Amino acid sequence: MPTPPLSELTTRARDIFRLVVEGYIADGQPVGSKTLAGRGGVNLSPASIRSVLQELQDAGLLAAPHTSAGRMPTDVGLRLFVDGIMQAAEPSAAERMQIERGLASGGTIEAAIAAASSALSELSAAAGVVMVPRREPRLQQISFVPLGPLRALAVLVAEDGGVENRVIDLPGALDPATLEQAGNYLTARLSGRTLAEAIHVVRSEIDGGRSALDAASADLVQRGLAVWSVDAAARPVLVVRGQANLLDEAALQDIERVRQLLDELENAEAIAGVLDAARLAQATRIFIGSENRLFSLSGSAVIASPWRDMDGRVVGVVGVIGPTRLNYARVVPMVDFTAQSLGKLIGQDGFSRI
Repeated sequence: MPTPPLSELTTRARDIFRLVVEGYIADGQPVGSKTLAGRGGVNLSPASIRSVLQELQDAGLLAAPHTSAGRMPTDVGLRLFVDGIMQAAEPSAAERMQIERGLASGGTIEAAIAAASSALSELSAAAGVVMVPRREPRLQQISFVPLGPLRALAVLVAEDGGVENRVIDLPGALDPATLEQAGNYLTARLSGRTLAEAIHVVRSEIDGGRSALDAASADLVQRGLAVWSVDAAARPVLVVRGQANLLDEAALQDIERVRQLLDELENAEAIAGVLDAARLAQATRIFIGSENRLFSLSGSAVIASPWRDMDGRVVGVVGVIGPTRLNYARVVPMVDFTAQSLGKLIGQDGFSRI
């Protein structure tokens, strides 16, 4: 069923819908007509309110979990509320101070992201999450060692002495001189750079026809870079804090949903995939219930924002995972502020190696 636009709701329906959503967010319980009739601003009888609630339910915005248990917003209803009705509240001075104090307490990026996820968890009463790509070392040398007619070993040596190897397929039978030329070319452009920086430089030269490599060597270089870039992107660092916050009184009444969510939070690779969907966003993204496949079974929500370095490049993603009754108006600006605070750390002493 298509979601009705906000403009199609009458003022009365819109007011009642807002009160139902706000009541559900406050205590996690369905809201009944008698409760609404007792609140200020609703000058209707319980019978009239029930009629409006039924209209909102027929439109797919509300649901009745039990026959006489009142109404609660559906995922579609929450989306309409977040996009069209909610008024975000800026983090308070105390909340901003708690986030900044936590980030300033550590001297490493690992400590900073742990502090960021913990602060978000405490302030949102949900699970705080931060994801960053695994820190790339500065490179010193790369070489190719033949393993057979159509395979070679790419050997990468970092400035800190670390060595990693990858087996790559060759485009054809290549002589040792070609392997050596490709290794020398990469080493000359790798020294002192991260892999991401080296990939950008090398590919620009090859694509622009500015390299001195022959076709076979250029293809070998491209294959080697492809192996390393895919590997680096597949190994994010993910920090999750505050799972215990999900076990509040309202959640314990639906313990199966909570158990499902806790199981989902154990799947770090899948969570990283969810957060990665927010990396290219210009602002904070919100995934509600079934909008995200991973958390659809537990009926949970994800609020995530990318954080950037001083050059505007996305470094990672910070966010909150919790029940769909998250206080979106409060948590969304809080996540955004944490992302901005993390971004300010990039380039400062102790954080330049991200």
